[in-house]
Amino acid sequence: MNGKHLINSIYRASEGEGIFVGRPQVFVRYQGCAVGCLNCDSKDTWEFSDSSAQSLDLILNQVYEEGFQGSIKNVSITGGDPLHPAHVPHVFELVKRLKDKKYYINIEAAGTRVVDEIFDLVDFISFDFKTPSTGVKTPLRNVSKMITQYQGKFQMKAVIFDHADFEATLEAFKSLQKEGLNMNFPWVLTPCYNVGEKFPMERFAEIISINEANGAHFRVIGQQHKWIFGPDKKQV
Repeated sequence: MNGKHLINSIYRASEGEGIFVGRPQVFVRYQGCAVGCLNCDSKDTWEFSDSSAQSLDLILNQVYEEGFQGSIKNVSITGGDPLHPAHVPHVFELVKRLKDKKYYINIEAAGTRVVDEIFDLVDFISFDFKTPSTGVKTPLRNVSKMITQYQGKFQMKAVIFDHADFEATLEAFKSLQKEGLNMNFPWVLTPCYNVGEKFPMERFAEIISINEANGAHFRVIGQQHKWIFGPDKKQV
């Protein structure tokens, strides 16, 4: 990589999911991911391709231009997996430069690792809890560390396809609760809206219903960008 960042795309869009839904921001999407979620809607970001390498200065210029010459100061760093060890030194460098320029930074974390040197610097962390339909498992120790170390600056996000996904998420919540941890943080359930699928109205309504019937521990927030542009559209 010769010290350069592997970048899939840099673009302006309103946040489509989680607690910041509707907020205009600039996305910096890294290229390269080894997590391997079965229902990933961004598989084009998996390959670690040197052809996507960019310099830090070029990235910063694009963030500035996409944000209407710096008037939009929210940046979401995503991927791919921006916390893959191959990306971490570059993401750390980018975050430091963006913070110097007074940007508010959210990082999208796959839930597979906690990276203190980056999490300490960013303003907010969107941390995934991987459900059975993803084929990936989030270690509960990672969630425990988020709760104890980053209370007030993170959200949990779980993609829910079916009852098994909900039950796994609820079981994790109750297990952490039994540890006496402070569970006063936003845990978002995102109804799965797959590529090529019609809007899953019944799935959405069912997830709302089972959440309410099982203690209402979670917020159910859909993927707004997919409602508006469809599940196949990129960079929205």
